[in-house]
Amino acid sequence: MTDKQETKVIHSGRIQDAFNSVMPPLYPSSTFGFDRLGVNKGYDYTRSGNPTREALERCLATLEGGVDSVCTATGMAAVLGVLNMLSAGDHVIAGHDIYGGSYRLMDDVLSRMGIKFTFVDMADPANVENEWQPNTRLVWMETPSNPMLQLTDITAVVAVARERGAITVVDNTFLSPVFQKPLALGVDIVVHSTTKYINGHSDVVGGAIISNTEELAERVRYITNACGLTESPWDAWLILRGIRTLPQRMVAHATGAQALAEHLETHPRIDAVYFPGLPSHPQYELAQKQMTGAGGVLTFDVSTDKDGLDRLFAELQLYSLAESLGGVESLIESPWYMSHMSMSEEARTRAGIKPGTVRVSVGLENPEDLIKDLDRGLAAL
Repeated sequence: MTDKQETKVIHSGRIQDAFNSVMPPLYPSSTFGFDRLGVNKGYDYTRSGNPTREALERCLATLEGGVDSVCTATGMAAVLGVLNMLSAGDHVIAGHDIYGGSYRLMDDVLSRMGIKFTFVDMADPANVENEWQPNTRLVWMETPSNPMLQLTDITAVVAVARERGAITVVDNTFLSPVFQKPLALGVDIVVHSTTKYINGHSDVVGGAIISNTEELAERVRYITNACGLTESPWDAWLILRGIRTLPQRMVAHATGAQALAEHLETHPRIDAVYFPGLPSHPQYELAQKQMTGAGGVLTFDVSTDKDGLDRLFAELQLYSLAESLGGVESLIESPWYMSHMSMSEEARTRAGIKPGTVRVSVGLENPEDLIKDLDRGLAAL
């Protein structure tokens, strides 16, 4: 198969059926008949395996360069599927500025089951090494981070973990395999919220776990099946439809985000812009090294209160005030009051989030129109 993403994304998710269907067919059946005891056509029950979901899994494994992929019901189900490989007493090092839902699962749920978590600033790989414990079993990276777009030096952290025998995981949701290939940098597992760029149309939720070894892949499949975390055939079919335009969409998202970030960086009402495609980003050189695109999400700070944010958002016509990201339409939100509310105020502050922090998911609208619309909102401040 070619190494070109635009070709792989279309042809690696095919299903060879009796009718030579060009589009992968949907198999909604919950169960499959046996020819005789112990003999079937490769599927017995959809929680364990389904032809439609398997087509999506093959596609994602191919794009990320993994040996196997498991698609889950939500992005958080993918996070849970990975962390369920751990046992009580194990220790995890994670970024202090990760997605609020991941932070909540680690800090409020799994910590009550005896798994220990330490949240560190992963901009400096030395922080990972400094917090290492004898029972550290896994390192969780989110790069770029949500919402502050901070980068982790993947190769450096992998070197620390590999020397000590721990599993490394990267949440690659913000960049997709189009702009970043963590497995090629030595990472063991990649996770995605396929709700976001992979699907790209804000009409389905899902997740994925892609493994770099057969041993990990087998373990992930066992856990996701045992816990009932796998994705429905219908949702997998929708994501298969959306993923076919992923490379083209990612380029358009990144182009629009770059234009908006460059404009905001000179805007008098903006205190700071966070976007790895800007030369002013403190880790710009690292971005050029381990990424092939900056993605479609940017974050900025404004000096205002909640009422001021409401005035800003109320003036916008092209941005929806909504959580999530990665769709064809532009979204805008306040991490302090929305997506990261599950983190304590102290944790949000430590992660660099402020009451005036705003996250933008740049859609596929014309960048000039998005700039004019946001300028109108900022004028309301």
